[in-house]
Amino acid sequence: MTDDFLFDAPGSVPTPGGAAAAPFPDDEQTLVTKEGLKKLTEELTYLKTTRRKEVAQRLKEAISYGDLSENSEYEEAKNEQAFVEGRILELERKIKNAKIIADKKTDHRGKEVEIGSSVTVRNKTTREEPETYTIVGATEADPIERKISNESPLGKAFLGKKKDDVVEVNAPNGIFRYEILKVA
Repeated sequence: MTDDFLFDAPGSVPTPGGAAAAPFPDDEQTLVTKEGLKKLTEELTYLKTTRRKEVAQRLKEAISYGDLSENSEYEEAKNEQAFVEGRILELERKIKNAKIIADKKTDHRGKEVEIGSSVTVRNKTTREEPETYTIVGATEADPIERKISNESPLGKAFLGKKKDDVVEVNAPNGIFRYEILKVA
């Protein structure tokens, strides 16, 4: 059993289905690792150089079909264009306001969990096998890769804790207790 709801980061990202991004202040700091910043930059480059051209071509084709009032291809292409342009603006803002999180490759015996730390925990409530998570900024959160946001309930609970600490996380389906086995 995984507690995926414990990993959710606040805010949302535009989706092709039309969900809008949560508004963020223009000067909000984006916490990322060097690897995360590289991924954001690569995605921005792809969207600007490749994806924009593909969407423009789709729009051109859809317009050639005639009557735009009943042209579903045109509507889909317009929606996709809006999504791509919105994502470009979001990435540009995140990159502009990026703050690099230092890699935590040093000796962490007795150290506190902080952004960039890897923390191995055992869920004492469910008695599952230990799991290791990396605490990252919300931009890089990826539960599948065990990268959890510092803003998520689980990430917040681990921050500032040390090896052998037990933390409680209040979740929708109850309180979970985690023992911190290792901080790296």
